[in-house]
Amino acid sequence: MPMDSKKIEQLLEKYWECETTLDEEKALREFFNQAEVPLHLKESASLFRYFEQQRQQVITDVAFEGRLKKAIEPQKGKMRSLVYSSLRIAAGISVVLASFWLVRTQIREDQPQEITDTYDDPQKAFEETKRALQMISKNFSKGQKATAKLNLINEAKDKIQTKDNDKADS
Repeated sequence: MPMDSKKIEQLLEKYWECETTLDEEKALREFFNQAEVPLHLKESASLFRYFEQQRQQVITDVAFEGRLKKAIEPQKGKMRSLVYSSLRIAAGISVVLASFWLVRTQIREDQPQEITDTYDDPQKAFEETKRALQMISKNFSKGQKATAKLNLINEAKDKIQTKDNDKADS
């Protein structure tokens, strides 16, 4: 019993949404395996015909084994090369890590890690810290003043360039 194209289009929508039953899929396969298929369904027909060809294709154990061996043989050399390359990289990383560890250990042995207070009196330490921070603040202010002067110079340069560009455009 031939199906109309509207019913087929509805079934195709369900098929693409993965909501068809096995009977509906069978109906679609039968429809698309017909000789005459509407023009707007030709793409779907070629897909379903391909599925049908693949489903009917029988692979013997010997043929399958032969094709599998042919596919695997070239890969053996690549795999061996990949393993050797990986081992070389791992050895290189091991050497770098061991060197890093040894150098770090040597540095720790050469320099004591103990931090000692330079002042016994906390008030004296506070005063010295305060003096150091005031010195930093003073120098920071000097830097801000110099930056302000640079900004004035840049603004003047921009004004001169703007005037030169206006004269050139005239």
